[in-house]
Amino acid sequence: MITAAAAQQPPMAPPVTVAKPVVKDIVEWDEFTGRFDAVGAVEIRARVGGYLESVQFTDGALVKEGDVLFIIDRRGFKAALDQAEATLVAAQTRFDLARLELERAERLVRSGAGTEQALDQRRQQFLATQADFTGAKASLEQSRLNFEYSEIRAPISGRISRKLVSEGNLVNANTTMLTTIVSVDPIDFYFDVDERSFLAYSRMARDGSTGKSVGSQVFIGTSDERELKRTGTIDFLDNRLDTASGTMRLRAKVPNPDGFLTPGMFGRIAIQGSPSYKGILLPDEAIASDQTRRIVYAVDKDGNVTPKVVRPGPRIDGYRVIRQGLTGDEMIVVDGLMRVRPGVRVTPKPTTLPPTRAAP
Repeated sequence: MITAAAAQQPPMAPPVTVAKPVVKDIVEWDEFTGRFDAVGAVEIRARVGGYLESVQFTDGALVKEGDVLFIIDRRGFKAALDQAEATLVAAQTRFDLARLELERAERLVRSGAGTEQALDQRRQQFLATQADFTGAKASLEQSRLNFEYSEIRAPISGRISRKLVSEGNLVNANTTMLTTIVSVDPIDFYFDVDERSFLAYSRMARDGSTGKSVGSQVFIGTSDERELKRTGTIDFLDNRLDTASGTMRLRAKVPNPDGFLTPGMFGRIAIQGSPSYKGILLPDEAIASDQTRRIVYAVDKDGNVTPKVVRPGPRIDGYRVIRQGLTGDEMIVVDGLMRVRPGVRVTPKPTTLPPTRAAP
């Protein structure tokens, strides 16, 4: 049986763990989602028509600028090149003869042994053979280009797609797409920033607290990475906001030496969202909800509990930033929150929060 004395004793104060918030210099980072895209992308088409003779690459391989990718049957182009060379030799022979005859006619006219009519005829022949010679050189250059174009080379370095045309098929000049190449390193990351954030960044850049938007360093990761370890640099800012979505398109250039980042992938980017300032940090477990408000429980030296309304911010170093409601000197309940009630005395067990902690 419970005695009357025992019934009159107050209930034992429940034990809770309390600690002061972590106060240190922090910088807030805003996170956005976006998509990776290649810096350069090329659709490979033939400049000359003909039957495809061979494919010189492996589907999906990395190629370098200048590598031979396709070869179109070159025999017709080689024959045309040989014919153009022969035509040029004949045109040059006629041109040299016409020049000699013109010089001879000029000497005869100066000595009085020739007529002006004969000189005009020789000059007309010279000009005609000169034009033929120039046209033959142009025809030879065109034939040489066509012969070179029968070997289709990679215009950029990057990763090549599969072949879209098999050997033996007819390739039409400037029409038939053979494959595509996308550059690998570096890679672009496009993302959209809401208007409010864009205005905040613009003001910070104007005040010089975070530097210019273009040229700022950012941190980037894939959609499945918890930590954004890759660094990039913002190198493009669009010239107007999208009126439909109210967002601004930005681009960051990211080194991709291992080729892991692939065009089309989703990713996340962190942008510096504030200048450095003294921040108050608490673990998420120390923050409770009271309808639409967020509260923490402060404990005095006698164990009395006082709820305080706070305005939390983003997570930094494993903690939640407390934007408003605390000074940093309070002892806050960080463990045992379920045993705390306003007006109930507790038994505080002090501890010290580390400067950083692993994310839960």
